[in-house]
Amino acid sequence: MFLKKLFKRTAEKIDLQDIQAIMLRDRPLPYHGVNVFLEILDTVSAKAFLKEIVPYVTNAKNWWDNDDAWLAIAFTYEGLKKLGLPHSTMESFPDAFKKGMAAHSEKLMDINENAPEKWDAVFKTKGNHIAVSIFAKDMDDLNSKKVLALRVLKKHKGVKLRFQADFDTPIEGNFNHFGFRDGISNPEIEGSGAVQLNSKERPIKAGEFIMGYVNEAGNHYPMPQPMEFAKNGTFVIFRKYHSHVAAFNKYLIQQAKSKDEQELLAAKMVGRWRSGAPLNMCPFKDNAALGADTRKNNDFDFSNDQNGKLVPYSSHMRRMNPRDSKMAVMSDVNLHRIIRKGVGYGPVLPNGSTNDDGKERGLYFIAFSAKAMETLEFLQKEWVNNGNFVSLKNEKDPMIGLNEGKGTFTMPADPLPKRYIGMPTFNTLKGGMYLFMPGIRAIKWMSEA
Repeated sequence: MFLKKLFKRTAEKIDLQDIQAIMLRDRPLPYHGVNVFLEILDTVSAKAFLKEIVPYVTNAKNWWDNDDAWLAIAFTYEGLKKLGLPHSTMESFPDAFKKGMAAHSEKLMDINENAPEKWDAVFKTKGNHIAVSIFAKDMDDLNSKKVLALRVLKKHKGVKLRFQADFDTPIEGNFNHFGFRDGISNPEIEGSGAVQLNSKERPIKAGEFIMGYVNEAGNHYPMPQPMEFAKNGTFVIFRKYHSHVAAFNKYLIQQAKSKDEQELLAAKMVGRWRSGAPLNMCPFKDNAALGADTRKNNDFDFSNDQNGKLVPYSSHMRRMNPRDSKMAVMSDVNLHRIIRKGVGYGPVLPNGSTNDDGKERGLYFIAFSAKAMETLEFLQKEWVNNGNFVSLKNEKDPMIGLNEGKGTFTMPADPLPKRYIGMPTFNTLKGGMYLFMPGIRAIKWMSEA
């Protein structure tokens, strides 16, 4: 509601009533929710479940009004098979989706600490068929929606609850477990009615994220068939990360003497101060007011910092959205953007603690793209775990890269750059999967096909 009052929205040109709301809605603040994974034991029962649950799947009409709880549903390839979709439809999906995320671990650089054999048990089998996500602004709304969904589930014995993953805002004010403001800088989708918060960037063509619309190249990406089934759908990336917050705090203390130096190093690694304020707008000191201002905290490019002395090229923010950076390996940044809806889980570690309490905490990384498998492979291999595109050889992303105690982080400075070595992996992968999230009409078709 805040943005609706402040900004004039653009014209809506995509079918918002058929698109699931999770694609476009911002998480409420604070947010509460649950990801549930279901196993299909009986096709007829599963179709009956879909037919009854689809009226509760939230569409994207008036998506900017996110005060009410909302529900989304998506399917793995194995789940779509269990639903008995036509052979021609199943064959029309991309190979990477058919094989699953674990089968492409080498291409994704999910190796060593992040290898599938080290994932949580729930991600090692093919029993995850349907994923249901619920987001809410308070626990009462969440529990109300959960009761409704469970009531539907209990009526259909051929669908089994397999795994429940609760999530919550880790730190009040929308901060992640590392203490940084979260959820900044999602792309604006052309035709969605979005306001333009970054005056330096234009909205990206809807076809990059939603099937059935024109993409940045002026054509359409390949879609599952029939087209009526794929239209207004998208692919989903789901990855569970365990965050080593104590290791992060310890590394800052080891590498920087004073508290101010530690905070500056943390900001350089991320590209923003903990408040969310971007370094290239306030390079010497955090500005909490700027960090909290949604009109300003993402309204910038790197035209004033092509040497990376304000925001290092290897910082997490600059790697994942280089904007107008001059890169050694040229790439159209808009082709590699994804819509992120990551959420935190687990208890907060006391501020600044260097003692790991052994409890699970981290991030459920949820993202959307019309070519999610291809995009994730590119991001993981080229931008996260390689530095060639910014002339940094094998230097990896300091926050999500596979650094394994051997990582290096370069901070350009005068007269010589500073290099921090011996960096561990701060987020290890505990599991993941690809899903297909259909439009709402397609879910009805699936329940009847």
